[in-house]
Amino acid sequence: MKTGYFLQRAITFITLTVLGVSGVAGCTTGPDEIDPQWQATLQITPANLQPIQPDVAHSILSTLLPPTRVPGSPYLTPTPDPTREQPTLRIETLSYYVQPGDSLAQIAWAHNVSVEALIQANQLLNPDVIEVGQLILIPPPTPRGEGPSFKIIPDSELVNGPLEAIIDFSAWVERQGGRLSSYQMILDEEPYTGAEVLLRIAREYSVNPRLLAAILEYQSGWVTNANPPAEFEDYPFGYFDPQKSGLYHQAAWAANLLNRGYYLWKINAISGYVLTDGSVVPPSPAINAATAGVQNLFSHLYNYDGWLAAVSENGLFSTYRGLYGYPFDFSIDPLLPADLIQPPMQLPFEPGAVWSFTGGPHGGWGDGSAWAAIDFAPPGGGQGCVPNDAWVTAVADGVVTYAKNGLVLLDLDGDGLEHTGWTVVYLHIASYDRVNAGDTLRTGDRIGHASCEGGFSTGTHIHLARRYNGEWIAADGDLPFNLDGWISQGAGVEYNGSLVKSGQSVEALDYRSDANQIWR
Repeated sequence: MKTGYFLQRAITFITLTVLGVSGVAGCTTGPDEIDPQWQATLQITPANLQPIQPDVAHSILSTLLPPTRVPGSPYLTPTPDPTREQPTLRIETLSYYVQPGDSLAQIAWAHNVSVEALIQANQLLNPDVIEVGQLILIPPPTPRGEGPSFKIIPDSELVNGPLEAIIDFSAWVERQGGRLSSYQMILDEEPYTGAEVLLRIAREYSVNPRLLAAILEYQSGWVTNANPPAEFEDYPFGYFDPQKSGLYHQAAWAANLLNRGYYLWKINAISGYVLTDGSVVPPSPAINAATAGVQNLFSHLYNYDGWLAAVSENGLFSTYRGLYGYPFDFSIDPLLPADLIQPPMQLPFEPGAVWSFTGGPHGGWGDGSAWAAIDFAPPGGGQGCVPNDAWVTAVADGVVTYAKNGLVLLDLDGDGLEHTGWTVVYLHIASYDRVNAGDTLRTGDRIGHASCEGGFSTGTHIHLARRYNGEWIAADGDLPFNLDGWISQGAGVEYNGSLVKSGQSVEALDYRSDANQIWR
């Protein structure tokens, strides 16, 4: 496994230039593998380990890290990625009939055109009002030249992956002295610091908090400037939408778009970015998924010239390198081993209880992440958010790393880290009878009860998803969910799909029916 000579850069990054603390949270991998002049900087103390113990840090480092690069030697060049040919832009006009919940902006984004192009093509007098069933003519996009092939960050720097396990992000933010270090807000009736907000977003969306911080610095200077321009106080990511005000909503918006670009790139589904001036830019086939994620985010913030600047060597890349060092020196490649298999998992409920399969493959968190999740509703009647006493159970042996705000994370490799190996995500777990962080569970042990807590839900259910090394694993991709032999299959439309086993099929329906009943 190539890791971009990560250890030496991690030592430099954490110990000397960025965090300003006494050492990296880890152990050396032996005197033959570490340059002697750097060994002295590895001062392991309990105070530096957050949130892991020395033996766990040693395990991570010795597994992931190769011999170090000698200081002063050339930087590692980005790993060549296989060329990905994305779908070509269409050349014909489409007829589209407005569906419930549609907005003109959503229709435009889905078809790679600007809102202005739709307004002109349909001579809309009031673009804020469209009716279900209304015919909308969608002209073909008019693309500019292909986007730049410059790679901004490696894939492992977009996800909330292994490196984040050995970095005290809050301490780093505090030492920068910017607005982020003094920021506070209330979420779910609890106080959060700026760093804690980004860490919460990182946990929920599985996006690297350091990437979010670098974007924040590029957009508003919030990381290093204690008094950034006043217009950024409510909109620190530079997205001026009243419905997305405050650090949490701004960061959530950004994380969702980063994920959208990242995971769409991996399934060859980006035909073009629509920029704020209506420009459509097809992506270069030579970039990597993380670069696609960054390019996608900035397409929602800038016109053509501004976008080119943001995704160039002098844009976010320069900010990132100034904060942390050369990004490709931290690459963990590949994040998903070629021989990766899902460990045995069982359905997440007790034997004999009849649950309903209510959601096929859909976003792991938000609509930008891979279609990593499936949903189940507990037995019993009633519509909406109603309490129930049916138990949600552990799909496999593991350690609970987080249990709060409706979210439970179950680490399956036993190191107590959500950043490494397999992690199972449970959402909408009620606060009563819920497990606690640090609990060790065996397969089938009780976790809690389904509810509407956490995220957004209109009815009592559980949302189940998987991550590996921080990357969302699609429920119907090359490594589909396998629960007691029930294999998840998608139907090409979010939330549609089925579970199939030995010729039997259970269809995902958003209501209780004979067609979606399932039990162990």
